[in-house]
Amino acid sequence: MSTVISASPPLNKSPAQLSGLAHALVQSDQLQRTIAEQIQKRAAESRTSFIATLLSSGSMSAADLAHWISRTFALPMLDLDALDPARVPSGVLDPKIIKAYKVLPLIKRGNKLVVATADPADHEAEDKIKFQAQSAVDLVVVEYDKLVRWIDQSTQSASTQISALIGDDFDLDDLDDGSNEASGEKDLGADVDDAPVVRFLQKMLVDAINMRASDLHFEPFENFYRIRFRVDGELREIAQPPVAIKEKLASRIKVISRLDIAERRVPQDGRMKLRFGPERAIDFRVSTLPTIHGEKIVIRILDSSLAKMGIETLGYEPEEKERVLRAIKRP
Repeated sequence: MSTVISASPPLNKSPAQLSGLAHALVQSDQLQRTIAEQIQKRAAESRTSFIATLLSSGSMSAADLAHWISRTFALPMLDLDALDPARVPSGVLDPKIIKAYKVLPLIKRGNKLVVATADPADHEAEDKIKFQAQSAVDLVVVEYDKLVRWIDQSTQSASTQISALIGDDFDLDDLDDGSNEASGEKDLGADVDDAPVVRFLQKMLVDAINMRASDLHFEPFENFYRIRFRVDGELREIAQPPVAIKEKLASRIKVISRLDIAERRVPQDGRMKLRFGPERAIDFRVSTLPTIHGEKIVIRILDSSLAKMGIETLGYEPEEKERVLRAIKRP
């Protein structure tokens, strides 16, 4: 037995031990096995993807790699430079999945989602997308460098957009009637009316509505400040603005919600309204809760337009619909 063991020294990694795209490149003679192993090792050590490390090494260009992947995996290829940003659906995938796996949702039709990727061999990413979107997934190959640039632009954190204008097609009703003036309110006036904070809050509310979120959570912690939306029952982290903004943001929310901005030690409840044009108005319910790191605020979205739907929208077959209606009418 010892003779057999000594006669079988450890072997170098074979192509079969390389994962995903690395294995495919070696099998098709696009990359030497030793180089692929070195790149995979560097990727693991630097906690980056194999494809990012491969391109940074100069072994292949992003365009050559994308064309080879398209031919090898028999998938269509798309030039992201020709894509209209307005046609890309928003709120389909969690931004964390988009950033972590470098994917981009392109089209959502019924139970099918078309996703752009530079690495179709990443089956973990595909499984995550299927589970999160609850849809079948069709992959389209794109160049990695263009995909990264697109994702960086489209999922840019809200903290870097804090001073960006977001349009004039809506108005946030100021529900403060002056009854909540208290000592110290004048000192907070500059914080409340800080234009970047006002625009930031409006952007968060508009983004939440566009993503069909049910509520927003503004959560202060010791070393960071987190904003999360609840979409389809799941809380998704949307932004981590600077910690310094938490007091200004809380004051702004409390003023437009008829709350006392000078009181930070007891929970409060209020309301506010967002108007989209002359016809559509969305109500919000606001709750504040003091914590040791600041005030946690939850804003509940009450969009009456989403509630106006009949039984026809539920997708029942005619006989099933009649059965349900008969059951409802029973005493």
